[in-house]
Amino acid sequence: MHSRNVEIAVGGFMAIGFAALFMLAMQVSNLTLLSAEKGYSVTARFQNIGGLKVRSPVSVAGVRIGQVTAINFDNKTFEAVVHLHIAERYSSLPKDTSASILTSGLLGEQYIGLDPGGDSVLLKDGDEIRLTQSALVLERFIGQFLYNKAQEGEAK
Repeated sequence: MHSRNVEIAVGGFMAIGFAALFMLAMQVSNLTLLSAEKGYSVTARFQNIGGLKVRSPVSVAGVRIGQVTAINFDNKTFEAVVHLHIAERYSSLPKDTSASILTSGLLGEQYIGLDPGGDSVLLKDGDEIRLTQSALVLERFIGQFLYNKAQEGEAK
């Protein structure tokens, strides 16, 4: 009887451990349901989104205020249209807010960083952020550097 109680206790401990690991995995992979929180949606257009993905964070001053809900392609302007969901408690962003695609760390995940402007008119549901800066693609910079070095070698 004593060994059965120990087995039940170990099984319960293992179940709690697996539940904790599952919750940790959900937090790390950005699969938490921030979009279930009330808020408003805005869009931003970018020439290049790099490795930006749906559910990527949206932050202001390093504080996560929302997430990317969808990424589409506009066939007329040939731009990526990124849909952002921003939590309701962050509804005081000015209309002239700018959006940049940034990378956390040297090779980390990409996210959208918002930089509030000074306009007295605020962003509201359905608005578009007009001031954007596309992702910096490391491969493009390396290719340009190598091309320039090759051009210098030919000139000598």
